[in-house]
Amino acid sequence: MKVIAFNRTLQGSGASRRLRNSGQTPGIIYGGTAAPVLISLDGNALYHALKKEAFHGSVLDLEIDGASQQVVLRDFQMHAFKQLVLHADFQRVDSNQPIHKKVALHFINADVSPAVKLSGAVISHVLTDLDISCLPADLPEFIEVDLANIEVGNSIHVSALTLPKGVTVVAHGDDQTVATAAIPAGKVSDEAAAEAPAAEAEADAKKK
Repeated sequence: MKVIAFNRTLQGSGASRRLRNSGQTPGIIYGGTAAPVLISLDGNALYHALKKEAFHGSVLDLEIDGASQQVVLRDFQMHAFKQLVLHADFQRVDSNQPIHKKVALHFINADVSPAVKLSGAVISHVLTDLDISCLPADLPEFIEVDLANIEVGNSIHVSALTLPKGVTVVAHGDDQTVATAAIPAGKVSDEAAAEAPAAEAEADAKKK
């Protein structure tokens, strides 16, 4: 994905406020051997780009004055209630150096799993993204979580995921739970209530 940016010389809260009032968003590029560079971007274009998952999970071609460099989106700040991006941070990437990035998880095949199809369970997504490390060329837009075989009471953990080639998980302690399958508490209560009269009738029949 391509991003157009412009050099920015003025800094400070006043300059940033004037920039936003003119429809621009202040930002910065850092990392690598070059010095950090202050930039501005079209605020409306950036706002809509941030809605796209690929913008968060791809190596971006950022162009300034006709010169392009590869970066990843590292952070951004949104206005509390306006459709306004306050600031965006981009990090330069080296094609030969691994990068550390969060990527989205896509959950598939829940509807055909034994938990849902046979037991009416609800799948809870414990994680929605995953910390990974890989070379820039191997950065996936997302990672799929296949729920086809999950059963009631079971969970899927990070160690069970099929990762794209060249991608490793950045571990955070124990093997994290990604998704679980459980019968909703309300449904269990309803089923118990429905079974109670039948159990009482059976007990009365035995007494007679």
